[in-house]
Amino acid sequence: MTAASKNDLYRHHVEKISKLSFAVGVYRPPSEGGSASLLLRVTENCPWNKCTFCEMYKGHRFVYRPAEDIKADIDTVRSMVDEIREVSMKIGHEGRLNRDVYRALLSIDPFLNENYCFSNVFSWLYNGGKTVFLQDADSMIMRPAELIDVLRHLRKELPGVTRVTSYTRSKTLAQRKLEELTAIREAGLDRIHVGLESGDDEILKFVHKGVTSAEQIDGGKKAMAAGFQLSEYWMPDLGGRERWRQHAENTARVLNEINPHYIRSRPFVPRQGTAIFEDYEQGRLHISSPHERLEELRVMIEMLNVTGRVCFDHNMNSW
Repeated sequence: MTAASKNDLYRHHVEKISKLSFAVGVYRPPSEGGSASLLLRVTENCPWNKCTFCEMYKGHRFVYRPAEDIKADIDTVRSMVDEIREVSMKIGHEGRLNRDVYRALLSIDPFLNENYCFSNVFSWLYNGGKTVFLQDADSMIMRPAELIDVLRHLRKELPGVTRVTSYTRSKTLAQRKLEELTAIREAGLDRIHVGLESGDDEILKFVHKGVTSAEQIDGGKKAMAAGFQLSEYWMPDLGGRERWRQHAENTARVLNEINPHYIRSRPFVPRQGTAIFEDYEQGRLHISSPHERLEELRVMIEMLNVTGRVCFDHNMNSW
């Protein structure tokens, strides 16, 4: 059999793959990149979008995606998975994913290499197809019944998935009933990442976080009680030289109350285009030196009384 005739055996599968697409966003936690998670966009951008330090979603309006649209995207992923595995079968790899299968797909359509939906699905399958990340900034903002419907559909159509993760806000968790969070957890959402940033109310107000430390504690405790694996992110130096100690002490206080599974450090950096950059330029916020920041870390960590892990899993954690 010639190479051309062999290609004809699976050409129609590749042509189907080339026509498939689903909504994919930009952002996900580093841990989801390490596990090559499938990315599914269940909302678009951030429903709050007022934090003065954040430029991730600035200029983009929040979109609440209908559950039926998200479920259709899941169906598209399932179709793409089936077609990719069919190609693997046709070239003698029994449904397994490897470089030979990738080359076979690109031999029919070289532009698949530029198709982010395909690349995301193939990489996910190649790495085991076990984890899924629901984008964007606050998936829990969805009506509980709709999110549960989406999660059940996801688990049904992609039965090999062992972990589903999402971002959410402390405020949203605090607004949800424990029974609602428990139902969402039981429907298949396993892990949530929350941007705590600070446990100090003065700093939270200064950066327009839209939540109080009491709400952070309430939301975090509910998440833990509901059975989620919880990651809380804090931002060293968000209080600057002016408020570093209260930032460290009150952040530790809040985290001690929540006792999350993971505490993740994401050091603050003033970025052009954000409101807080103007505070920095005009002298209302003074950035700490590397030594001062390490002192802030020391104070915060010494005050922690938690059973979870303290992580520095980001390239900004180097001074």
